[in-house]
Order: sequence, then structure tokens, then C-alpha cells
Amino acid sequence: MRNYRELEIWKNGITIVEKIYEISAKLPVDERFGLKSQITRASISIPSNIAEGCSRNSEMEFKRFLEIAIGSLFEVETQLTICERLGFLNGDDFKDTLILLNKEAKMINSLISKIKTQNN
Repeated sequence: MRNYRELEIWKNGITIVEKIYEISAKLPVDERFGLKSQITRASISIPSNIAEGCSRNSEMEFKRFLEIAIGSLFEVETQLTICERLGFLNGDDFKDTLILLNKEAKMINSLISKIKTQNN
């Protein structure tokens, strides 16, 4: 079993959650049950799935949870784009968060590739 707290992808995932909560606090009140709820849940799913994958006994199970995490990351990116296009998000918050998301996506995809290579 891996210690997820030592993984940079988990730490970066937590940073993404913090940033998303900061952004979601600025969303209109009427988005409380819409975008705000959806984007916070999707962001929480990123480090949560990394942590859950670490508890699995096989590399292929771990890889599956990493794939779920990357799916959640793409959900967050899509929801951020919607927020930005609707004028709920300023350009700097949007760009800064995309940088965090892109960094995380690269790290997760790199780890997925490594696991695939080791299991072929």
C-alpha cells in the first residue's frame, strides 16, 4: 500500500481543491446548487480518487483510480471554462487554475503511462 500523502499528485490535487473553493465562493448565490456544487465535488474527487487508488493492491487497480481522477480533472476544467464564459470568473483566476490543472494532468498521465509500461 502506498502512502498517498507523500505523492506530489495528491498534494497538488489538494491545492486544486483549495483554489476551487476560493473561486466557488465568488460564484453567484443562485449557482449554489448548480456550478458551485458540481465544481467543488469534481475537484474533491481528484485527490480522493488518488488516495483511494493508493489503497488498492494491484497496479492496474491504482491506474483505474488515476483514470477516474483525470476524468474529474477534465470536469473541473470544463466547469471553469463555463464559469469564465458566463462572466463569473476573472481571467487571472481562470489562467492560474488552468496552470494547476495542466500540471496535475501531466503528472497523472505520466504515472498512468509508467504503470502501463511496467505491466506490459
